[in-house]
Amino acid sequence: MSNLVSPHGAKTLKPLFAPEGERAKEIKRAKKLKQVPLSSREVSDLLMLGMGAYTPLKGFMGKKDWRSCCVDMTLANGVFWPIPITLSCAQTLANKIKIKDEVALVDGETGEILGILKVSEKYAIDKQLECQSVYGTTDPAHPGVLKVLEQGPVNLAGAVKALSEGHYPETYKGLYFRPAETRAMFEEKGWSKVAAFQTRNPMHRSHEYLAKIAVEVCDGVLIHQVLGALKAGDIPAEVRVEAIDVLVQHYFVPGTVVQAGYPIEMRYAGPREALLHAVFRQNFGCSHLVVGRDHAGVGKYYGPFDAQHIFDTLPPGSIELQPLKIDITFYCYKCHGMATGKSCPHGEEHRLNISGTRLREMFAKHETVPPEFSRPEVLKVLQAYYDRLG
Repeated sequence: MSNLVSPHGAKTLKPLFAPEGERAKEIKRAKKLKQVPLSSREVSDLLMLGMGAYTPLKGFMGKKDWRSCCVDMTLANGVFWPIPITLSCAQTLANKIKIKDEVALVDGETGEILGILKVSEKYAIDKQLECQSVYGTTDPAHPGVLKVLEQGPVNLAGAVKALSEGHYPETYKGLYFRPAETRAMFEEKGWSKVAAFQTRNPMHRSHEYLAKIAVEVCDGVLIHQVLGALKAGDIPAEVRVEAIDVLVQHYFVPGTVVQAGYPIEMRYAGPREALLHAVFRQNFGCSHLVVGRDHAGVGKYYGPFDAQHIFDTLPPGSIELQPLKIDITFYCYKCHGMATGKSCPHGEEHRLNISGTRLREMFAKHETVPPEFSRPEVLKVLQAYYDRLG
């Protein structure tokens, strides 16, 4: 009997990958089917469906689920779900596809066959409704909004059979773990309360402080980083991995941290994306999610604590995982350490505010990064990366 949280909306995980022994045969069969190219976001969603991270979804959403998800943050059957998981295509391709057809899902960039979809529905969506509901804006300068606006005019819905995980298992050996695997690791360690720490950046001192608060509250922390496509200027995953490795090695108690990565592409949907992170972190076996300042935000579209406040609006029982809401963190020169507004009584003049954006700016301008901002071992890794960029 597991002491971990249950998968979201289900008693067991619902991975959608075909059994290993059947995949070669199914890929061969898929080559004869009509091919539907996937955007990078759709590829990442297919991989998340395949590994069971999007339990209890069985595939890409139909129109009722899409609309209910946008407007009410639930599937049509009432199960909580905050962001639509959909697949679009061109009108000319949709015209050639019939309901009940099977189609091959292929990576739009590489052409690799990743899965098979049995089409149950073809439909058009109101893109403005989705953007306003999910992102809180219809501004195409928002990267998530732009992705929606660039979608094809027709959505294809249906059950999915995933056939490949692309380059991820090979590229990220020792880091790429599926929900069943992280759950097994937690159980082996005897953990029942696990906090997920979401990151798409190398961890500076504020990140470290947040993760250590999580370790204090729970049995351990899952440092869970994005391996899918990011926005321009973000640090590549392999550099982040190295930087986080040295941080954990030198500044965390052994046995309190699991570092892992997952193949999602960020939507930068702020509060709504924080909720999606909570849903699939529960599937990975986490009981808590660290929600700090501007979680999953971009630009000035969301307030610094909107992603925390949205959890307070959910009906009871929407999700089992709980948010760990933590105030803005900073280094206080009078406290001689990291603190938050709840623990430090000193004024702004004594505080060093820390952010990934400011860290990147200091590297770009060749400024000296103070030790209060980031650990020297981490800075060494990042400096080598920026040196390679020239």
